Amino acid sequence: MNVAVVLFTSDLRLHDHPPLRAALSSCDRVVPLFVRDRALAAAGFAPPNRQAFLADCLADLDAGLRERGGRLVIRSGDAVREVCALVRETDADEVHMAAGVSGYAHAREERLRTALEAEGRRLHVHDTVVTAVAPGAVLPAGSDHFAVFTPYFRRWAELPPRPVAAAPRTVRLPEGVGSEPLPVRGALTGVSPGLARGGETEARRLLANWLRSGITRYEDTHDDLAGDATSRLSPHLHFGTLSAAEAVHRARAAGGPGAEAFVRQLCWRDFHHQVLAARPEAAAEDYRARQDRWRTGAAAEEETEAWKEGRTGYPVVDAAMRQLRHEGWMPGRGRLLAASFLTKTLYVDWRTGARHFLDLLVDGDLANNQLNWQWTAGTGTDTRPNRVLNPVRQGLRYDPQGRYVHRWVPELAGLPAPQVHEPWRLQGLERARYDYPDPVVELADGLDRFRRGRGTG
Repeated sequence: MNVAVVLFTSDLRLHDHPPLRAALSSCDRVVPLFVRDRALAAAGFAPPNRQAFLADCLADLDAGLRERGGRLVIRSGDAVREVCALVRETDADEVHMAAGVSGYAHAREERLRTALEAEGRRLHVHDTVVTAVAPGAVLPAGSDHFAVFTPYFRRWAELPPRPVAAAPRTVRLPEGVGSEPLPVRGALTGVSPGLARGGETEARRLLANWLRSGITRYEDTHDDLAGDATSRLSPHLHFGTLSAAEAVHRARAAGGPGAEAFVRQLCWRDFHHQVLAARPEAAAEDYRARQDRWRTGAAAEEETEAWKEGRTGYPVVDAAMRQLRHEGWMPGRGRLLAASFLTKTLYVDWRTGARHFLDLLVDGDLANNQLNWQWTAGTGTDTRPNRVLNPVRQGLRYDPQGRYVHRWVPELAGLPAPQVHEPWRLQGLERARYDYPDPVVELADGLDRFRRGRGTG
């Protein structure tokens, strides 16, 4: 009897899972393993929202495996040490896992390969498990990655994603393999009250509903803040309960402008992954240094806290930040507005905002979070690094009736649009009716801060 271990990381599904399919085709018995990596928790990458969603995902994965005659094995500790211990315990010949893009993922793969080879075992790392197209699959002449999205998208669109694999019918484990208990969402504290449910079953339900009734309107409505017209699939793509390759295939099959716009967003995700794979230091360092002299000190800290709490005095920004705290999620337009306000108006270092987002976002993907923040801050891949999003204009454009603000900033619920986007213009007793703060900074002053800090004014 030959045995393989499949190490699940950000690929918590059974449908379209190349590592699992490869292990099942080469070995009689397969041990599906998830390691609760203490190094990630120690580094601050296991906040309550993602741990709660993860608990759902692991429970659903275990249930799916049990339906097929297997089960999920849970271990805790250093990932390399736990995998090697299980390999020795089961006398496994090989280990299969998905390729990662972060510096930590690269180091983990190399450590694991070295440790396994020292014992005569093999590590198989599979591409296009987390992304639709593997980082490095398309390259510009003379470079190891694309630094601009549009030419990447043209090349990416020419390269069809790999065929989608069905979920396996049977998974058989060797006898006597022990496991820790599955984590339970209810045992966690600090979880956002409106956090969505995780797991592959939920991911596939959402995708089916989205393809049936949401995607056709996506091109026209994805920036409508009050309309909630996005797929909400990003947490499932992050945890791998949904295959990006399958999402591309099925969206293209649906066809139409909405599907094309949705596939373009999936390409943005792959774009950021290929940037981080080539430049892992961009998780913490400027991708393109602009010599920013970010504001620090007591005033900057107070304004940052107001931003985190949704008390900046700019209603659409505050609405987005309050949705983030309540749901552990916000739409892409809200993220752009919040990030631009912190980095371009308050002129606070993008790393401060990126860390706060990672602390709360259920889809807190390192590649997309950090590189989207850098794009907005002007230190990333944006070809217009000095663009500034005006929160009043953005509110009027993307929440013209004020319904998004009314939902998340209830103290302004009685104030109609367009006044709801500029409540500081109210006078006297009318202003006193609304328990809402004055702006933490005038927009003109914020623009001056940005220009001085970047040396452009």
